[in-house]
Amino acid sequence: MPVRCQVLKVRTDNSKVEFDIELRKEGKMTTKRDAFGDEIKTNEGDFASLFEQSMTSGTRKLKKGDEFRGEIVSLHGDSVFVSTGSPMDGVLPKAELLNEDKQITHKVGDVIEVVVVRVTHDEIMLRYKSARMSSSNTDSLEDAFDMELPVEGRVTEIVKGGFRVEIQKKLAFCPVSQIDSKPDADQSVYINKKFDFLITQFEKNGRNIVVSRRRILDLQKAENEGTFLQKFKVGDIITGRITKVESYGAFVEIQPGVEGLVHVSELAWGRVQNPSDVVSVGQSVQAKILKIDDGDRMKISLSIKEGGTAIDPWVEFEKNFPVGTKIKGIVEKKEVFGYFVTVVPGINGLFPRSKWRDSADSKSYDTKGKGDVLDLQIEQIDPIGRKVLLALGSEEIDESWKQHTTSNAAPKKGLGTFGDLLTKAQAGTKKK
Repeated sequence: MPVRCQVLKVRTDNSKVEFDIELRKEGKMTTKRDAFGDEIKTNEGDFASLFEQSMTSGTRKLKKGDEFRGEIVSLHGDSVFVSTGSPMDGVLPKAELLNEDKQITHKVGDVIEVVVVRVTHDEIMLRYKSARMSSSNTDSLEDAFDMELPVEGRVTEIVKGGFRVEIQKKLAFCPVSQIDSKPDADQSVYINKKFDFLITQFEKNGRNIVVSRRRILDLQKAENEGTFLQKFKVGDIITGRITKVESYGAFVEIQPGVEGLVHVSELAWGRVQNPSDVVSVGQSVQAKILKIDDGDRMKISLSIKEGGTAIDPWVEFEKNFPVGTKIKGIVEKKEVFGYFVTVVPGINGLFPRSKWRDSADSKSYDTKGKGDVLDLQIEQIDPIGRKVLLALGSEEIDESWKQHTTSNAAPKKGLGTFGDLLTKAQAGTKKK
């Protein structure tokens, strides 16, 4: 249906031309008749609603890592636009479709296999599935820059703000932030090592060359994350390697470029004060995937204690420690209302203040601290809530107050005797 529109603004760059248009809702009234011959007035010009329907119906929802076959709809500048089956076309670098002779191997209408690298509200970045991410053999650094092809370089020295990199007998500069995804604090670890770089700035005759290794790593990471999302889901057990240990937990590399975090509370069934006491860098671990947050930066939460290698202490606890069992507990933490006591590694019980208040040795319990050993018994177990209530052994409870109460109740018998005497006295008086 033809519509009226007005071009408000035109923007152009090397890869695309964009138009801002104003759609005018100048509906054309048409007349239709129903089965009884009565006229029905309709507004065919409600373009906004029709457009909205066309945008929301029959479209696919893409996410990072998705692979699909799409048709090339346009070749413009250094970009190739591919149909995604959604209202927005995807874009990939034209350099990825070039052969060794720098000739493009596809044309408009061809269907190619692509991988989604990034999805935002206004852009879908793609990558040609067969694209080569190895070092470019091109003799011209300028061509490598134009076609966004990686080139191999050797880090030669540390300079102010970054590194000097030798590429095809020319010197380039790599900023510190671009040498790695997470640059090492010890910059010397990069010296005399060879990496693939992308040329991000190239002035004529190679007078000023700036390179980035991080851009290649980020692209590889996006692909690896996509592969991970297709392969794993929440609840799966994975094997990884500890790459970093912090006070709040440990990072585990699941596959190159994909890391997950094991919070300190998920390192072991018992309470962990220092993660370094439980795991170390380079250690191979098995963990369970607890959560996957697939945002702009994918976040993966893992649990080593639920990974299958550590036995849940609650599985056999109620069987091995039934109610009434006497235990030697270790004070873990002191609170106003009582003590948290470790019954077995991984299980803490509560020893309330009210449980020792009537003890003959109650004052000594008020001064207990972390690490002290207490002779207790299990009073109550809640396996569902994973809670244990502790108390003193029955022989340690001072019940002398009950005897004292009983002895104080003796005068009741004496009062009864006095009543009997008074009754007898009154009876004697009547006889007289």
